[in-house]
Amino acid sequence: DPKHDFLNWALIDAGTFDYAADAWGYTVGAAGEWYVGDWTWRLGVFDLSIVPNAEKLDPHFSQFQAVGEIERRFKLAGHDGAARVTGFLSRGRMGTFADAIALGQATHTTPDTAAVRRYRSRGGVSLSLQQDLGRGWGLFARAGTSSGSVEPYEYADIDRTVSAGVSLKGQGWGRKDDTVALAGVVNQISAIHQAYLAGGGLGILIGDGRLPHPGTENILEAYYDIAITKAVHLSVDYQFIDNPAYNTDRGPVSVFAGRLHAQF
Repeated sequence: DPKHDFLNWALIDAGTFDYAADAWGYTVGAAGEWYVGDWTWRLGVFDLSIVPNAEKLDPHFSQFQAVGEIERRFKLAGHDGAARVTGFLSRGRMGTFADAIALGQATHTTPDTAAVRRYRSRGGVSLSLQQDLGRGWGLFARAGTSSGSVEPYEYADIDRTVSAGVSLKGQGWGRKDDTVALAGVVNQISAIHQAYLAGGGLGILIGDGRLPHPGTENILEAYYDIAITKAVHLSVDYQFIDNPAYNTDRGPVSVFAGRLHAQF
């Protein structure tokens, strides 16, 4: 939860989960859950924006996303844990990177996926693990992949991701409602996605106009959340980003943040 926890988008969700939403992160749809013992099955259908990452949703629901998830809860050494597999399939007007590059070469223009969009599918799947380790410690890990040949629709320019982190509650130093946490992420894009950016193409969030030396994007984030009262929390956050936007000629970058959150 970015109101209290990590801020980087690749840690809020699996970075490859291209979830349906408008530019502000909202959508409409429906979801259902079925609980049987330690298992839960989830299924939902949600509206996409009218064009990728737009401010307005598709008013006819002709562009949509189906999401399915299977969760298994368990205990390890008496401590609660859970594993989830989440898959999505988006149906909407999207462009492929190969088509955008081909059109750009034929017309001597910058490749642009918006110029080659047609109704097609884009899918992905991710695995998420979480485990209580006791004494205030918690552990999580995620891995995800999505279609690297088709432009992301709503969330982020990430085709492959792996992340893991730990958190610790503050009871050991007399601050039981405080939390300190550390996590790392490795993000990657496909070769054709790299070629699109190298040709000057733009993504949802990234694009340097060139990408001569692509590499993995590596992120380390840490935060300390201080409980001023039960309802008011103050946190400090630090991110170290190596090869931002997959560009080894840029960075590394340090990002500092402070956050005050009140909830009643």
